[in-house]
Amino acid sequence: MEADWDEITRVPFPGSYGIATPVSTFAFDNTQELLWTANEYGTITSFYGPELQKYTSYKGHSAQDGPVKQFLFCDKGILSVAARSVHLSIRRGPTLWHLASPDFQDLRCMSFTSKGTHEILVAGCQETMFKIDVEKGVILHSIPAPENYTIMKRGGQYICAATQTGSIHLLDPNTLNVVKEWKAHLGWVNDMDVKADFLVTCGLSPRQQLGFMLDPLANVFDLKTMMPLPPIPFQPGAAFVRMHPRMSTTCVVASTSGQIQVVDLMNPNTVNLRQANIFDTFLTALDMAPSGEALALTDAACSIQLWGSVTKVQFAEYSSHTEFADTTAPPSEVKWSLETPLNSLGMPYYREVLLSAWPSYMLFDVGAPPVRLDLNTLASLKRADIGGYAPNPRRTRRYQVENTRTSQTTQGSLAAPKFLSEKAREATSEDEPARRMSDVLDALNDLAIDGGNKRDVPMMYRNVEIKYSKFGVDDFDFEFYNRTKFSGLETHIANSYANSLLQLFRFIPVLRNLALHHTALPCLYENCLLCEMGFLFDMLEKAAGQNCQATNFLKTFSSLSHAPSLGLLEEHSPSRPLTEMIQSANRFLLDKISADFRQVSTTSSTDHVLTTYARANIRCAHCASEDTRPADSYLHELIYPPKTLKNHIRMPRPSFSQILKISVERQDQTRGWCGRCNRYQQLATRKSVRRIPAVLLINTAIHSADAKQLWSIPNWLPQEIGIIVDEGQFYCYEGQDLKFHLQRGVFNIVVYELVGLVADINSGDNTKSHLVSMIDVGPSSRDSATTGQWHLFNDFLVRPVATDEALRFDSAWKLPSVLAYQVKSASHIIDDTWKENLDPSLLFRRWGVNPDTKSEDFRLLSRTTEVPRPGVPVAIDAEFVKLQSEEIEVKADGSSETIRPSRSGLARVSVLRGAGPDQGLPFIDDYIAVSDPIIDYLTEYSGISPGDLDRSTSKHTLVSLKAAYKKLWLLLNLGCVFVGHGLLKDFRTINIHIPRAQVVDTVDLFFIKSRQRKLNLRFLAWYLLKEDIQTEMHDSVEDARTALRLWRKYQEFDDAGIMEQMLEEVYRRGREVGFRAPGAVPKDDAKKDAGGADTPDLVGNSTPGTPKKKAISLAFGGRGGFGGSPMGRT
Repeated sequence: MEADWDEITRVPFPGSYGIATPVSTFAFDNTQELLWTANEYGTITSFYGPELQKYTSYKGHSAQDGPVKQFLFCDKGILSVAARSVHLSIRRGPTLWHLASPDFQDLRCMSFTSKGTHEILVAGCQETMFKIDVEKGVILHSIPAPENYTIMKRGGQYICAATQTGSIHLLDPNTLNVVKEWKAHLGWVNDMDVKADFLVTCGLSPRQQLGFMLDPLANVFDLKTMMPLPPIPFQPGAAFVRMHPRMSTTCVVASTSGQIQVVDLMNPNTVNLRQANIFDTFLTALDMAPSGEALALTDAACSIQLWGSVTKVQFAEYSSHTEFADTTAPPSEVKWSLETPLNSLGMPYYREVLLSAWPSYMLFDVGAPPVRLDLNTLASLKRADIGGYAPNPRRTRRYQVENTRTSQTTQGSLAAPKFLSEKAREATSEDEPARRMSDVLDALNDLAIDGGNKRDVPMMYRNVEIKYSKFGVDDFDFEFYNRTKFSGLETHIANSYANSLLQLFRFIPVLRNLALHHTALPCLYENCLLCEMGFLFDMLEKAAGQNCQATNFLKTFSSLSHAPSLGLLEEHSPSRPLTEMIQSANRFLLDKISADFRQVSTTSSTDHVLTTYARANIRCAHCASEDTRPADSYLHELIYPPKTLKNHIRMPRPSFSQILKISVERQDQTRGWCGRCNRYQQLATRKSVRRIPAVLLINTAIHSADAKQLWSIPNWLPQEIGIIVDEGQFYCYEGQDLKFHLQRGVFNIVVYELVGLVADINSGDNTKSHLVSMIDVGPSSRDSATTGQWHLFNDFLVRPVATDEALRFDSAWKLPSVLAYQVKSASHIIDDTWKENLDPSLLFRRWGVNPDTKSEDFRLLSRTTEVPRPGVPVAIDAEFVKLQSEEIEVKADGSSETIRPSRSGLARVSVLRGAGPDQGLPFIDDYIAVSDPIIDYLTEYSGISPGDLDRSTSKHTLVSLKAAYKKLWLLLNLGCVFVGHGLLKDFRTINIHIPRAQVVDTVDLFFIKSRQRKLNLRFLAWYLLKEDIQTEMHDSVEDARTALRLWRKYQEFDDAGIMEQMLEEVYRRGREVGFRAPGAVPKDDAKKDAGGADTPDLVGNSTPGTPKKKAISLAFGGRGGFGGSPMGRT
């Protein structure tokens, strides 16, 4: 191996059935510049020249015959052997003969006999060998085999055969008798080669406590003297060996880790060292070209490497011509000009220009678009004197540039839905039917699933994006993507990758019940994720198909001190794979919610729900002393068995239940401190399981190609498993084994069913992978007859899918990350008793005394006479501050597009009594402490001044966001009816969902749908109540009280039967004054212009003015006590 040898070519092995497979055997052709390869499915592929261009590919053996084991070359073509057949084909692919026999049980190897290339000896792990005539393809003789043989090489006067037990037999080529036996290795021979009078072997031997390991040397045997020679030391472990074809005493030895040594047998201390570039995989085979100028390697990542000198590389020493397919003659040239008549070419006449007729010389590539900066990079950008700087996300290699033309082309993507404002304009037109996501997906659902190319990602799995109009996110048609009764989660929030895991948790009944029961308790810890999870689950259930967002949960999650250090935040780990992040988040959330539950409750509910009780038995390999420690865990990470190197024996694929058993009873061997030996020793650790939880959460931990192939097997993931825990042993069953144990009824077997999973979707090379959930909503249904209803949750895209589709995986684009099993007896148990056990004490508690608050302006509810109950009206309004400006992209044509909307934070919330003698008197008026940077206090529209939300400078008594939110959540679940103006936007920003039956929104009460305009609060107060509000700045108490009075005015009109006439009069008067209270100065950013209504304002600009403030007197007519119904009439 000369100094300029290096890797010159690397190609992936094509594989079979669309799945990349490792190379089972390969060899260089001895007469042509071809490298022959094969796989476990019997496909034989050849590559031509140093560039390894694909030459031929054909099916030499069936998949039932097992992997191809060896090649031999003769003048006629290529001989290949598999477990149950021998095949001969010419180098261009066509078959000469194919030999299969019932006597072929497990063939492994073959060699030419004394008759040269006209006869071969075939043997394997069976009792019979066979002589086969190469010319005729028939069996000549069946010979009893002295031993089971795995490798055969012809060298010198003998046929060298390796046995299963690590010995080498030297066979006479004529009589096939054993002339000499040599014990090369204590385990088995992994590879060997012979040249002239030297035989070199690599193999494995047993090691104490470690099983079989590669020997750190290559053994050498002299065929002339029949004596072993000094071995070749190779500390990394000799796995593969090849003798140099032109230097009889030189060999190449390699390890599975990629270290390659060129050694002289006569002088083993002289070593030429190389290292193969295999990164996170390992070598599986090695071969040297007959010329000695090329070396080929294969690895477990299904790739082939070619090493050599670029200027000298060739395969055969004297190569013959390689025959290629005939090239087709090019079509005759047609002379074309602008004067050429169309009829001379026989073209049809068209009345319009065809797209294909556009001349190519008029197509130009004008500058590639600039690379779009990642949002996470922009989020972490730090300002400098000139521009800004941020950590390099390292998404590409050095000097690698993104092809922005390709990345900005979305092939086969669905057209975005129209904005709600556009649909409102077109509501009167019936010419174009409304587009629905389900209608489009019904036609595209099976695209690339039942077709020939299964690597295409179906439309429903692809990334979905929110588009923003000038009205913001409220104008986006989420219903286009979801027509089910299950709500999706929006994606424009930081760290929304966790949406898929939160959806999975929400549909686990045991976990859902635990979260909601905890949320009903008086827990006021600000960073309690279990409370936030309960709030989120309740919102998703009440939304019943309307889109939601996990704003508060993700905000609390992002604020935890351990989250950045664990790599759980996208802005801190932009290049980390999402499948790793979601598995780390799964582990972190389970630990956190268990700790949160124990902060408030003394019961061990979370332990029974999530904890696997186990003990770790630690044993010293030297003194045999044992120690036992607790080894409880909340989740399990799958461990896949390593691939054996034992001559590529085709081992049966393990089942999911077998891998789960190995993973739960995790056995490790590490070095640690032994107290008895007083030194570091080899320690063996094994877990013994005591009790299993109601919910099994599993991280799949798919890191290797073998694991990916395992998940690609159809129906490999069972929908039900049975678990038996007996005397510390963990037994897991599935399929027929599970049915057998259930029928016997001998053991106490616990049956678990698959609730759902989180899957990683790789949509393409130019698209970042994303996460989706596949969930069976049947177990979380209150109807016990509901089963097998699988749904896809792709953020805000939700649609039902078939069970086979939900549990089908593809190593190229869809792999599971997290699995969730729940004990089957807990299905359909939806416990809503938490509503009866709500603790409303927070509503009767004052956080502090505000010196500016007078008793007549604020009073808490009475515990005896004003307990909230269903139907009680309360008036509400909230004020917000801006935390982040919207991100706008200006395109080349001058148009702009909103990339991310502005983000607001709750600053103040006021809730007033809606009925009774104290109607209109606030009982909640909270200012919220905001820890995030505030870029705009919006003082003129919020009434919030700088310093009001800072605990160190505020004159108000500040409460946490959780405390303010929980008060509203309690009122919601106690059945109160919320009265206000433009509540939809307020509730969205607060991140709470109020059912329509509990909302009275005056923006909808005073609205004529055909007018397509909603009226602002100030104009309605001026015209209907004869009051001037919002003169200097907004005040949430004033706005809530005004909305309450407008509701009462609506009831008066409705009782009198004049509501329609009054609405017409309001709109008539509004047109006269421009829908603004006289004296108001229009503001573009007014807060209550459309009130966050369902359909944005489409005609003109309805922003209210802000005149000088004047005192307002309030007088309410009595309409019953605090418990009066909102539907009551006087």
